[in-house]
Amino acid sequence: MDKERQIMWNTPDNKYSDITTFKIGEVARRADVNKETVRYYEKRGLIPEPDRRRSGYRIFTQRHIDQIKFIKRSQELGFTLNEIQELLDLRMDEETTCSQIKTEAEEKYQDVVSKIRDLKRIKATLTELIDSCSGQGPKGDCPILEALEGDSETGKKLR
Repeated sequence: MDKERQIMWNTPDNKYSDITTFKIGEVARRADVNKETVRYYEKRGLIPEPDRRRSGYRIFTQRHIDQIKFIKRSQELGFTLNEIQELLDLRMDEETTCSQIKTEAEEKYQDVVSKIRDLKRIKATLTELIDSCSGQGPKGDCPILEALEGDSETGKKLR
């Protein structure tokens, strides 16, 4: 049985009379996240605050599911939650242009290029450290520890 429900709400304007609504567990399942993630996104203001039933249960709609999927896809591209909030704000602003969104993506691209450059440097340094160590002998003679400690007196005492 599908957990999706069409529910008539006792609201003055019957706001949900023609809308499929979901409980938090179904939203999480459909968006492929856990319930805590849904609650966290709500707390952060990344998804619209859902109305509540008289019982206190949240009333979610397809819009919530779609927005969570947008957030997850943005995270997969490396956007932080703060950056995603900016994208969502731009998305909701009727005066936002495609150029503004493109600028956000270009900035993220430059961040990624910079991180890749840093990761390549880290990889080269780790390769040198690994190659410099035979893996034999006491830790006091370990070139990896020596390189990481630098001129640290504490490190020399620990080795």
